Amino acid sequence: MLRMNAARDDVKNPLEFSFCGLDFASPIVLLSGCVGFGEEYTRVEGFSNTDAGAVVLKGTTLNPRLGNAPHRVFETPSGMLNAIGLQNPGANHVVHKVLPQLDFTETRFIANVCGSTIEEYVEVTQRFDQSPIDAIEINISCPNVKEGGVAFGNYPEASARVVAACRAATRKPLITKLSPNQTDIRENARRCIEAGSDALAVINTVMGMAIDVETRRPIIGNVQGGLSGPAIKPIALLKVHQVYEIARPHRVPIIGQGGIKDALEFLIAGASAVGIGTALFYDPMVCKKINQGIAEYLRAHGFANVAELVGTLSTNAQIQDCAVSG
Repeated sequence: MLRMNAARDDVKNPLEFSFCGLDFASPIVLLSGCVGFGEEYTRVEGFSNTDAGAVVLKGTTLNPRLGNAPHRVFETPSGMLNAIGLQNPGANHVVHKVLPQLDFTETRFIANVCGSTIEEYVEVTQRFDQSPIDAIEINISCPNVKEGGVAFGNYPEASARVVAACRAATRKPLITKLSPNQTDIRENARRCIEAGSDALAVINTVMGMAIDVETRRPIIGNVQGGLSGPAIKPIALLKVHQVYEIARPHRVPIIGQGGIKDALEFLIAGASAVGIGTALFYDPMVCKKINQGIAEYLRAHGFANVAELVGTLSTNAQIQDCAVSG
């Protein structure tokens, strides 16, 4: 299929690369929950989905959800807390009403699958498997209602069970979105790869809260929310590099995400693509700037293609979780 943003036949686009067998015209991926179902920012003059290699649609559950009570979003120093609660119209509506309205010549579109049971993950995955969606991302940060509400993604065994079940339900590329709110993200990555994940998204938000000192109550209606934005960038960079050590031997690509505006660091740390989310809220044109910046860096440093930059970080030793600091 011809991409509207593909380079001319006689000029090679240095930002093009292959991700799980899919051609991406840019390493930028617009993150789930930040661009609605692909149409959110198209209302902004000058914005185009063609500036991204892929767009991840809003998290989708089997049945419609209204989401959490307000407040759902709160700005924090260098970041943002959100607890939307997976508000969405349900899988059938997304497949039959939303997807037909998307222009699949603009970019790649990736579904984001959510569930409170493994059975729900499977049912939603099956619905997207029978759709024109390009790939499926599994949000394993959802609470497991059969295990007291503990997130699937916080435990490698639970994560692997979700991945294996979804893997059996689709032949489309499967991306697993890993949470930083766990003991060992490397072990989780290994188990997800063994269970059949084709790619990994690193990281999901870091849990946090904010307090109104006048009322002495949490500002977020759900008490806690996911922290995103520049505040979590150092955490995300470390987690991407740790996961890259596990994923590289298996040739499993990573979507690095978490406070990205200067995407080069994430590519050097081991990410094949970079997820943009919170940055869009304060600069809807940031994708154009990132693409331009990456292309200029590649030319200046003698790289013919963005894929050559991935994982070029030079370190003296393997990172140790308990390394002394301070």
